[in-house]
Amino acid sequence: MLEKMNTDSMARSLNENGYALLTNVVTDEICNELAQNYDDSTLYRSVINMKRYQFGSGEYKYFKYPLPQIIEQLRQQFYEVLAPIANEWMIKLGIDKHFPPTLGELLNECHQNDQNRPTPLILKYEKGDWNALHQDLYGEVYFPFQVVFFLSQANVDYTGGEFLMLENRPRMQSKGIVLQGNKGDAVIFTTNFRPTLGTRGYYRTSMRHGVSEIRSGKRINLGIIFHDAK
Repeated sequence: MLEKMNTDSMARSLNENGYALLTNVVTDEICNELAQNYDDSTLYRSVINMKRYQFGSGEYKYFKYPLPQIIEQLRQQFYEVLAPIANEWMIKLGIDKHFPPTLGELLNECHQNDQNRPTPLILKYEKGDWNALHQDLYGEVYFPFQVVFFLSQANVDYTGGEFLMLENRPRMQSKGIVLQGNKGDAVIFTTNFRPTLGTRGYYRTSMRHGVSEIRSGKRINLGIIFHDAK
């Protein structure tokens, strides 16, 4: 599925910006199937009302194991592409951490640390909904990248609902980033921080992500997080 991805361009964007927007990653048919299965309760382990927990407004659902085949496939393929970049980041920042080449090995490490719950999720936003800036860590073991897939079309299925990131730069004002992907696109972004090159070498720049308020319609997204949760 990822054979046509320009990995050099993706890696360059991740290193320079902390994120990479990829176009036409999944087909309309896959987007529609995932969105239509939102109400199939047999697929999910839990449902989160965002307003109840003061995360914003809207709803999301965590998938349970075994994951749907397409989600399992995307999770494994993206991990194998991203693991070498993640290890380069650890070297740049002087962090004594090496990520294994396969997702199964990472999940084994998660399970040894009592992180056994799957984290891929599907999110639904309707008019007035939004998602507060946050990070998805879930435990001591976490992978430095995650992916969001756009399952509905901006300015057709919904308006507003831009994907937001906030880069907290040490001793400088924070930088806001706004993205709006098309249906079938995906954005890879840092789970926690990224290496930024300064005059004295690389340092950590923390990043958070969220979603701006939906002005009309319904926005559905698939989120793939690679580490499991406690």
